[in-house]
Amino acid sequence: MNLRFILMMLCLVVTTFAKAEITLPKIFSNEMVLQRESDVLLYGWADPNEEFTIYTSWNDEAVAVKTGNDAKWEMNVKTPIAGGPFQLTFKGSKNEITLKNVLIGEVWLCSGQSNMEWSANSKIANRDFEVENANYPNIRLFTVAKRTADYPQEDTAGTWVACSPETMQDFSAVAYFFARKVQEELNIPVGLIDNAWGASSAEVWTPASVFKAYPGLVEAHKKVEPNKWVTVEKSTLYNGMIAPLTKFKIAGTLWCQGEANTVNAESYQKLFSEMITSWRTEWNNDFPFYYVQIAPFKYDQEFAGGMVRDQQRRTLALKNTGMAMTSDICTTENIHPLNKQDVGLRLANIALKNHYGLLADQEVYGPLYESFEVEGNQLKVKFTHADGLYNKGKKITLFEVSNAAGEWFSAKAKLKNNEVVVSSKEVKNPTGVRYAFNSTDIGTLFNKEGLPASTFISE
Repeated sequence: MNLRFILMMLCLVVTTFAKAEITLPKIFSNEMVLQRESDVLLYGWADPNEEFTIYTSWNDEAVAVKTGNDAKWEMNVKTPIAGGPFQLTFKGSKNEITLKNVLIGEVWLCSGQSNMEWSANSKIANRDFEVENANYPNIRLFTVAKRTADYPQEDTAGTWVACSPETMQDFSAVAYFFARKVQEELNIPVGLIDNAWGASSAEVWTPASVFKAYPGLVEAHKKVEPNKWVTVEKSTLYNGMIAPLTKFKIAGTLWCQGEANTVNAESYQKLFSEMITSWRTEWNNDFPFYYVQIAPFKYDQEFAGGMVRDQQRRTLALKNTGMAMTSDICTTENIHPLNKQDVGLRLANIALKNHYGLLADQEVYGPLYESFEVEGNQLKVKFTHADGLYNKGKKITLFEVSNAAGEWFSAKAKLKNNEVVVSSKEVKNPTGVRYAFNSTDIGTLFNKEGLPASTFISE
């Protein structure tokens, strides 16, 4: 018997014993947060047809589980109102796993590119103070390891940790500030899953089924050029980082991305809407999806940034979505605004009002374009979320009107009855209007809540 054969047999024996043990996905670990008052799916692997028990301490019950002949198992458990700490114990013939210090609360998936990935250690406003005071043991953090895959995966690397000055500083700052506000208002545990990768386009986060259904998105993706930070291959981050989590119950998703799609901005609404819909389909849950409108920045293409901002605005037509405007907390020379506090806060306020039913009297959106009416050579532009509409500065700028040929001209604008009246000497019969459409345009229109109006181009 040669040495090679012996080694092969040893590997087979080791593999067999490893498979025989109960194994959990990495998203299940000590310190984790499970979604409250839900049917939460527990799942994993064991020996084919193995019987074992799962014990949940919040109801002091043990349930029998049996794997199929594919060595996989699943079990739905009902979670109580928020609280903890609790324990889960998985007890089989080969091993026993106990997960400790488990909390029940609200779980949010946080994804996108660098402005979501951006941490305190990457530099944020008031960094030292924020880190020093980030002692929130009931906020739990899970960072998904950066992985690509050609096909959807079942597991990913990572582990849950309690939020502390040591752990917060390497975690998504936007997500942390979101959770801090939500926990302050709800007084319950919050779990955050940081699942972002800088410089990534939306295509890499979108499953292959979308591109199969919409070939036009494949053509649009060809404009996205390779970069040194992340792959641009379609679906690869979805397969490696999102697909492994689609069985894990979440409250909703936060998203901060769009800069990498300025090269194919005209198709972003379609791509983004289909990506959101596909995620909800995979989770079998129409969860809230709240996202950040990209900030003004000096892109190579003059109107690319404005186009993405408008496409993001239009994506609000998709049910159960919300958008935080950020044009007032940026500089056009820095694609990574340092004020992550207000970004997280604005997302949190949207969630608190729309998802949790709080902040009933508080406006959480900036003014959004609704429609226009033609009055001679003028257009009356109407907005929603525009109570107390006002302009910062002496003159209202950044409005343009178009003629029948589709040419755009700078327009004069004035406020009247919470509307904006625009006109241009060069256009006698205006047919359309747009606002803050240049990539670097920082708007000056705000509502009484101090939230900026969104870029738009009239439909």
